[in-house]
Amino acid sequence: MKIFRPLTHGIAAALIALAGFSSQAIAQTAICYNCPPEWADWGTQLQAIKAKTGVTVPPDNKNSGQSLSQLVAEKASPVADMAYYGVTFGIQAKKAGVTAGYKPAHWNEIPEGLKDADGHWFAIHSGTLGFMVNVDALKGKPVPRSWADLLKPEYKGLVGYLDPASAFVGYVGAVAVNSARGGTLDNLTPAIEYFKALQKNEPIVPKQTAYARVLSGEIAILLDYDFNAYRAKHKDKARVEFVIPTEGTVVVPYVMSLTAQAPHAADGKKALDFVLSDEGQAIWANAFLRPVRASAISKEAQTRFLPASEYARAKALDYAKMAEVQKAFSERYLREAQ
Repeated sequence: MKIFRPLTHGIAAALIALAGFSSQAIAQTAICYNCPPEWADWGTQLQAIKAKTGVTVPPDNKNSGQSLSQLVAEKASPVADMAYYGVTFGIQAKKAGVTAGYKPAHWNEIPEGLKDADGHWFAIHSGTLGFMVNVDALKGKPVPRSWADLLKPEYKGLVGYLDPASAFVGYVGAVAVNSARGGTLDNLTPAIEYFKALQKNEPIVPKQTAYARVLSGEIAILLDYDFNAYRAKHKDKARVEFVIPTEGTVVVPYVMSLTAQAPHAADGKKALDFVLSDEGQAIWANAFLRPVRASAISKEAQTRFLPASEYARAKALDYAKMAEVQKAFSERYLREAQ
């Protein structure tokens, strides 16, 4: 028996070492729901987080609604360490009890109204909703300039928007057209009527980011943010235009949260600190987003945006109210307009 004892001890030691290695490896990974590499240049951001903090954040292609649903489903045994979503979903996530209060680095530079007082969600950047237009895919048709234009028969089969009942950008598009056509957050009927009318043009309605489908020409006109259109134009060198509709639009923040009882909270916090650092914010700015820390946007990046006179048609909103009415709008959209 003594012959085997050293071997047994050796195996035990190896198992202990292996367990220690596994724990160390796991500890260097933070799970983020809705960090898609093709959206808002998350691809570059995830690489930078790994390079600067040592924390690996695997890419994740959920949308905001899917992320919140999964956080709620996993509430008793959380998988994610953090989440990224449109502001209304961040507000809802706090109410659902799936977020933890955390005030990241540069907390004091985040303007009031763009963060939860206790740190359950905080903005990292914002975008302005408009039309991302693949000019070549129009095949000679004029670039649409207004919400009314999209209802014209000549754009049949050319318009796309993300599902307003699931994706935050889809809901933002609904709120934008609602406001442009005389509605309020207490009266979303103009949006419902608009989407019902748009059905005659056979729109394409994906649930996740459709950036690649615009570049390929499958979708010629997508209701999307300025930053995706500018990325297509300036980085991917596509013949893409961004249009702020003549009737007006909205500007909204995207936020992040630390998950309640996050399995790897310390590494999640490192990643959240990084996205608000000078370098992290500069990545957003270079991807044509408006970083929440205004000092991070370079003059070069600013020159690639449409003129300020165009952005004057983009309004901020009561985001808490927008969150409050979202569920009822989603149900009504599914019932009446999809």
